[in-house]
Amino acid sequence: MCADRALRLPGRAIVVVDGAPPAHPDSLAADVADTIRTAGRAADVVRVDDFIRPASTRLEWGPHDTESYLTSWYDYPALRREVVDALHDHGRWLPRLWDSRRDRSFRDQMRSATEDQILVISGPMTLRPILAPDLSIALRMGRATLDRLMPPDLTWTIEPLLEFAEHAPTPTIEVRYDHPGRPAIAERV
Repeated sequence: MCADRALRLPGRAIVVVDGAPPAHPDSLAADVADTIRTAGRAADVVRVDDFIRPASTRLEWGPHDTESYLTSWYDYPALRREVVDALHDHGRWLPRLWDSRRDRSFRDQMRSATEDQILVISGPMTLRPILAPDLSIALRMGRATLDRLMPPDLTWTIEPLLEFAEHAPTPTIEVRYDHPGRPAIAERV
């Protein structure tokens, strides 16, 4: 369903797959991109985790500051500039910006886009107006599911993720993902 909706988008397009780490938004994004490529259209995934801010900025208020996680952990303006605007205005895009493990730039080169390129941006809190998606997919999990499935080192992110989901724009496709084997899908036209 997600790839079918993406394939109907005209020209160069941005799709976002928003979800907490236990929902594996990067995996769904990869599946969507694979299906789009199989159908004969160019598609690539851009992970929000590759547009994380340098440690000096994101950890300024400590490693578990929830407000910082919501507002300045990821570099959404850079995603807009180097991916969204670059795709639409210049026919190119940057696949990765910042390596959090080495805390330095990936030094990737811009990639050329085809006339019908689809970029799928995936990760937590990607359902943001600044990314101007043409199609948005949200993988939503309730608190009990997040408490049960969130990796121990990320449990501190549950509150900000729930807060973000509560105030985020309405996605085109919302997937209630509390039971990944039986997702409940709501599609908006």
